[in-house]
Amino acid sequence: MVRTLLVPGLDGSPAPHWQDWWAATDSSALMVELTDPQNPNPQRWESELAGAILRHPDAVLVGHSLGAVLISRVLTAWPQLQVCGALLVAPAEPEGCDRIHRFAPLHEAALHVPATVVASRNDPWMSFNRARQLAKSWRADLIDLGFAGHINVASGFGPWPAGKLLRTDLLAQIQVQHPVSRHAFQPLSKRQ
Repeated sequence: MVRTLLVPGLDGSPAPHWQDWWAATDSSALMVELTDPQNPNPQRWESELAGAILRHPDAVLVGHSLGAVLISRVLTAWPQLQVCGALLVAPAEPEGCDRIHRFAPLHEAALHVPATVVASRNDPWMSFNRARQLAKSWRADLIDLGFAGHINVASGFGPWPAGKLLRTDLLAQIQVQHPVSRHAFQPLSKRQ
Protein backbone atom coordinates (compact mmCIF):
# COMPACT_ATOMS: atom_id res chain seq x y z
CA MET A 1 0.00 0.00 0.00
CA VAL A 2 1.36 3.40 -1.00
CA ARG A 3 1.14 5.97 1.80
CA THR A 4 -0.41 9.36 1.01
CA LEU A 5 1.10 12.27 2.93
CA LEU A 6 -1.30 15.22 3.08
CA VAL A 7 0.58 18.51 3.34
CA PRO A 8 -1.56 21.41 4.57
CA GLY A 9 -0.94 25.06 3.89
CA LEU A 10 -1.29 28.30 5.81
CA ASP A 11 -3.53 27.89 8.88
CA GLY A 12 -3.61 24.10 8.41
CA SER A 13 -6.50 22.08 7.02
CA PRO A 14 -8.96 21.61 9.89
CA ALA A 15 -12.44 20.14 9.37
CA PRO A 16 -14.33 20.51 7.14
CA HIS A 17 -11.35 20.98 4.74
CA TRP A 18 -10.99 18.23 2.12
CA GLN A 19 -7.54 17.26 3.46
CA ASP A 20 -9.00 16.63 6.93
CA TRP A 21 -11.81 14.60 5.33
CA TRP A 22 -9.26 12.64 3.26
CA ALA A 23 -7.17 11.80 6.33
CA ALA A 24 -10.28 10.59 8.16
CA THR A 25 -11.57 8.43 5.29
CA ASP A 26 -8.41 6.88 3.85
CA SER A 27 -6.37 4.47 5.96
CA SER A 28 -3.35 5.01 3.70
CA ALA A 29 -3.39 8.77 4.29
CA LEU A 30 -1.56 10.71 6.97
CA MET A 31 -1.72 14.45 7.64
CA VAL A 32 1.76 15.92 7.99
CA GLU A 33 1.95 17.98 11.18
CA LEU A 34 3.65 21.32 10.54
CA THR A 35 4.69 23.62 13.38
CA ASP A 36 2.72 26.84 13.91
CA PRO A 37 0.55 26.80 10.76
CA GLN A 38 -0.54 30.41 11.38
CA ASN A 39 3.11 31.60 11.19
CA PRO A 40 4.88 29.28 8.74
CA ASN A 41 8.65 29.08 8.80
CA PRO A 42 10.09 27.74 5.51
CA GLN A 43 13.17 26.06 6.99
CA ARG A 44 11.25 24.42 9.83
CA TRP A 45 8.47 23.25 7.55
CA GLU A 46 10.95 21.88 5.00
CA SER A 47 12.68 19.86 7.73
CA GLU A 48 9.35 18.56 9.05
CA LEU A 49 8.15 17.46 5.61
CA ALA A 50 11.53 15.88 4.80
CA GLY A 51 11.32 13.98 8.11
CA ALA A 52 7.84 12.70 7.24
CA ILE A 53 9.09 11.53 3.85
CA LEU A 54 12.03 9.73 5.48
CA ARG A 55 9.59 7.97 7.84
CA HIS A 56 7.29 7.05 4.92
CA PRO A 57 9.45 6.54 1.81
CA ASP A 58 7.81 6.15 -1.60
CA ALA A 59 4.71 8.08 -0.51
CA VAL A 60 2.55 10.27 -2.71
CA LEU A 61 2.55 13.86 -1.47
CA VAL A 62 -0.73 15.78 -1.69
CA GLY A 63 -0.30 19.46 -0.91
CA HIS A 64 -2.80 22.30 -0.81
CA SER A 65 -1.91 25.97 -1.29
CA LEU A 66 1.28 26.73 0.68
CA GLY A 67 1.59 22.95 1.19
CA ALA A 68 2.00 22.57 -2.58
CA VAL A 69 4.70 25.25 -2.54
CA LEU A 70 6.40 23.47 0.37
CA ILE A 71 6.45 20.20 -1.58
CA SER A 72 8.11 21.94 -4.53
CA ARG A 73 10.75 23.44 -2.22
CA VAL A 74 11.54 20.08 -0.58
CA LEU A 75 11.68 18.12 -3.83
CA THR A 76 13.96 20.75 -5.36
CA ALA A 77 16.26 20.97 -2.32
CA TRP A 78 16.46 17.21 -1.68
CA PRO A 79 15.92 15.32 -4.95
CA GLN A 80 17.33 12.18 -3.33
CA LEU A 81 14.25 11.79 -1.09
CA GLN A 82 12.18 8.75 -2.08
CA VAL A 83 8.84 10.16 -3.23
CA CYS A 84 6.48 8.28 -5.52
CA GLY A 85 4.70 11.36 -6.89
CA ALA A 86 3.10 14.69 -6.01
CA LEU A 87 -0.39 16.16 -6.35
CA LEU A 88 -0.10 19.94 -6.00
CA VAL A 89 -3.51 21.52 -5.45
CA ALA A 90 -4.05 25.29 -5.76
CA PRO A 91 -0.47 26.42 -5.15
CA ALA A 92 -0.23 29.84 -3.50
CA GLU A 93 1.93 32.70 -4.75
CA PRO A 94 4.05 33.95 -1.82
CA GLU A 95 5.17 37.16 -3.57
CA GLY A 96 3.38 40.15 -2.05
CA CYS A 97 1.71 38.25 0.81
CA ASP A 98 3.00 39.25 4.25
CA ARG A 99 2.10 35.92 5.86
CA ILE A 100 3.92 33.68 3.36
CA HIS A 101 6.47 35.97 1.69
CA ARG A 102 9.37 34.01 3.22
CA PHE A 103 8.51 31.15 0.83
CA ALA A 104 9.36 33.36 -2.16
CA PRO A 105 10.63 33.03 -4.74
CA LEU A 106 8.94 29.89 -5.98
CA HIS A 107 11.30 27.20 -7.21
CA GLU A 108 10.87 26.72 -10.95
CA ALA A 109 12.96 23.61 -11.54
CA ALA A 110 11.86 20.10 -12.47
CA LEU A 111 10.61 18.16 -9.46
CA HIS A 112 12.08 14.84 -10.70
CA VAL A 113 8.95 12.91 -9.65
CA PRO A 114 5.69 12.41 -11.53
CA ALA A 115 3.49 15.34 -10.53
CA THR A 116 0.13 16.93 -11.24
CA VAL A 117 -0.83 20.55 -10.58
CA VAL A 118 -4.54 21.16 -9.97
CA ALA A 119 -5.49 24.79 -10.60
CA SER A 120 -8.52 27.03 -10.79
CA ARG A 121 -9.22 29.91 -13.16
CA ASN A 122 -10.39 32.20 -10.34
CA ASP A 123 -8.03 31.29 -7.51
CA PRO A 124 -7.31 34.45 -5.48
CA TRP A 125 -3.93 33.02 -4.38
CA MET A 126 -2.50 32.35 -7.85
CA SER A 127 -3.56 33.11 -11.40
CA PHE A 128 -4.26 30.20 -13.71
CA ASN A 129 -1.54 31.38 -16.10
CA ARG A 130 1.01 31.37 -13.28
CA ALA A 131 -0.10 27.86 -12.23
CA ARG A 132 0.26 26.72 -15.84
CA GLN A 133 3.77 28.23 -16.00
CA LEU A 134 4.76 26.46 -12.77
CA ALA A 135 3.38 23.13 -13.99
CA LYS A 136 5.54 23.47 -17.08
CA SER A 137 8.64 24.39 -15.02
CA TRP A 138 8.00 21.55 -12.59
CA ARG A 139 7.38 19.18 -15.54
CA ALA A 140 3.98 18.37 -14.06
CA ASP A 141 0.65 17.65 -15.70
CA LEU A 142 -1.96 20.38 -15.30
CA ILE A 143 -5.60 19.79 -14.36
CA ASP A 144 -7.91 22.76 -15.03
CA LEU A 145 -10.80 22.73 -12.53
CA GLY A 146 -12.44 25.74 -14.16
CA PHE A 147 -13.83 28.34 -11.78
CA ALA A 148 -13.24 26.55 -8.47
CA GLY A 149 -11.81 29.34 -6.30
CA HIS A 150 -8.97 28.26 -4.03
CA ILE A 151 -10.23 24.66 -3.96
CA ASN A 152 -10.95 24.97 -0.25
CA VAL A 153 -13.93 25.06 2.10
CA ALA A 154 -14.82 28.64 1.15
CA SER A 155 -15.20 27.55 -2.49
CA GLY A 156 -17.25 24.44 -1.65
CA PHE A 157 -14.56 21.79 -1.21
CA GLY A 158 -15.25 19.92 2.02
CA PRO A 159 -15.24 16.24 1.08
CA TRP A 160 -13.49 15.99 -2.29
CA PRO A 161 -13.68 12.44 -3.71
CA ALA A 162 -12.32 13.71 -7.05
CA GLY A 163 -9.03 14.51 -5.25
CA LYS A 164 -8.64 10.85 -4.33
CA LEU A 165 -9.36 9.90 -7.94
CA LEU A 166 -6.63 12.29 -9.11
CA ARG A 167 -4.20 10.56 -6.72
CA THR A 168 -5.30 7.17 -8.09
CA ASP A 169 -4.76 8.43 -11.66
CA LEU A 170 -1.30 9.68 -10.71
CA LEU A 171 -0.43 6.29 -9.22
CA ALA A 172 -1.64 4.52 -12.37
CA GLN A 173 0.47 6.87 -14.50
CA ILE A 174 3.50 6.17 -12.32
CA GLN A 175 2.98 2.42 -12.61
CA VAL A 176 2.81 2.63 -16.42
CA GLN A 177 5.82 4.96 -16.75
CA HIS A 178 7.99 3.43 -14.04
CA PRO A 179 7.01 -0.20 -13.40
CA VAL A 180 9.26 -1.29 -10.54
CA SER A 181 9.12 -4.48 -8.57
CA ARG A 182 8.34 -3.72 -4.93
CA HIS A 183 11.30 -5.84 -3.81
CA ALA A 184 13.61 -3.28 -5.43
CA PHE A 185 12.97 -1.05 -2.43
CA GLN A 186 13.67 -3.72 0.20
CA PRO A 187 16.99 -3.79 2.03
CA LEU A 188 19.54 -6.16 0.51
CA SER A 189 19.20 -8.51 3.48
CA LYS A 190 15.53 -9.16 2.54
CA ARG A 191 16.07 -9.81 -1.16
CA GLN A 192 16.14 -13.42 -2.34
